[in-house]
Amino acid sequence: MWRFSPELEMLRDTVRKMAAEVIAPRAAEIDRSEEFPWDIKELFQRQGILSLPFPEYLGGCEQSHTAVCLAVEEISHACASSSLILQVQALGATPILLAGTDAQKNQYFPPLASGEKLCAFGLTEPGAGSDAAAMATTAVLDGDAYILNGMKHFISNATVADVFTIFAMTDRSQGTKGISAFIVEKEYPGFSIGRVEKKMGIRGSPTAEIIFRDCRVPRENLLGKEGEGFRIAMKTLDRSRPVIAAQAVGIAQAALDFAVNYAKERVQFGAPISQLQGIQFMLADMAAQVEAARALTYHAAALAEEDSPQLTYIAAAAKLMASDTAMRVTTEAIQVAGGYGYMVEFPAERYMRDAKITQIYEGTNQIQKLVIARQLLR
Repeated sequence: MWRFSPELEMLRDTVRKMAAEVIAPRAAEIDRSEEFPWDIKELFQRQGILSLPFPEYLGGCEQSHTAVCLAVEEISHACASSSLILQVQALGATPILLAGTDAQKNQYFPPLASGEKLCAFGLTEPGAGSDAAAMATTAVLDGDAYILNGMKHFISNATVADVFTIFAMTDRSQGTKGISAFIVEKEYPGFSIGRVEKKMGIRGSPTAEIIFRDCRVPRENLLGKEGEGFRIAMKTLDRSRPVIAAQAVGIAQAALDFAVNYAKERVQFGAPISQLQGIQFMLADMAAQVEAARALTYHAAALAEEDSPQLTYIAAAAKLMASDTAMRVTTEAIQVAGGYGYMVEFPAERYMRDAKITQIYEGTNQIQKLVIARQLLR
């Protein structure tokens, strides 16, 4: 098992207890209702969970990237939708952490760290998913403001966030080097929410379109310099992919725990099915895959803290392996439970539905393979 400091073990144990006692009993209802769990968000706010990604001098906990991953893993074990409250808060804030000025951090981080406000991340568009150069959203400087026009879609927590980090083209002739990043508040004129998506999984995390119609963003809300947006986005994803890997590990561990408990209780042929070698081999494979994925995930988290040159490579590998593991393990958990695993009264089918998105968002696993290959062949 990966070794953590006493402080991180205490954090893990605290979040694990909270997740088991408060979040897990709500998970099925959150999934069924498809509503954002404001009560869980308020719980995180009271317990300081939302402060984990932020520096102490700006209201945060000064915790490590590993701490965010640990919290996300434990929350995901209970409810993947609830884990996105923390995960998206960290994702939306990371571009500001990486490229923001002192004034920008002083303005936005205290209310985000306290949980008073939520943030989100807007990169994906209808015609620009993996291909960022196809981005259609534009930003044109007009005096003391940039005028944004366009649309973002598949934006996690779009309907509940107050602050967004948004990427837009400021010079299309430069391709990805013409992309810039901005801090956008939902109250800005010209900002609106479009269609809210109906999803297979993570149903308690609202996913929606963001529409910009002559949206005026103050000039001082530019992150970094014009043309640095793509670099900021890629550095952000290097740091957020280990968090998605942690989410996947949490889901996979929950499915493994379910399968083990079910196998010990389900009696067929006069004995628990856990005594059948075929079931034992399935559980052993599942357990080995989860442990391997967890080890790689926390290796990536440690590299993020060091700002290691290996981070891009290992973060992509961790996201790839952990998400594929989550999909395999959740599918096998359903198989162990047979017909019962297919029923909504049991959590296994929810685990599988939630696991699937981890192979898709923040770069599909095919993109992760491309990133890994490029790093190998440089």
